[in-house]
Amino acid sequence: SMGCLQSPPASNYAAPPQANGAAASIGHVDVIFFPEPSGKMPCRNANTPRGCHRHNCNYEHGPTLIGRFLQYLNSATRTLDICVFTITCDEISDAVMALHKRGVKVRVITDDDQANSLGSDIDKFRQCGIPVKVDHSKTHMHHKFAVIDHRLLMNGSFNWTRQAVLGNQENVVMIENPKLVHDFSQCFEKLWSQFRA
Repeated sequence: SMGCLQSPPASNYAAPPQANGAAASIGHVDVIFFPEPSGKMPCRNANTPRGCHRHNCNYEHGPTLIGRFLQYLNSATRTLDICVFTITCDEISDAVMALHKRGVKVRVITDDDQANSLGSDIDKFRQCGIPVKVDHSKTHMHHKFAVIDHRLLMNGSFNWTRQAVLGNQENVVMIENPKLVHDFSQCFEKLWSQFRA
């Protein structure tokens, strides 16, 4: 089949055992709900030593949701496997390319309809040496997940676009759960071997 590994049926589900009145620990969990409340992307100069000196800066100077998202992305030290339908947000793609230049082993899987669309950052990735695989089938590679250092999973409805950051109702969950990380990594490897450049 074309999809990822099949999950067992849900009929065997049982609530996790309670430990001291709390669910058994599954590691770090966080969720970000977009869109940005300010409707603005972060100012690139605001957090530099010199700061922003523009009188009418149209960018956000305070904390942002996309800033939080990028903190997770930038935590990568060894590997970053990205499997995302659409990638057109320059702030995110710039961070991905910076990680690649820093020596993080980055791989990207995306969909052909989106890879060839106006504003797609896939060509930029290829030009800087990041390996990219594309789903050329009639159906869509519609996932939106990334696995960082085989440690952290980022997954949700969130496409890596400005529209998703500033306009859409979106979610992305960050979770350090070994089983989920393993399952999504296996899904990535299956798609990586299936798709071509």
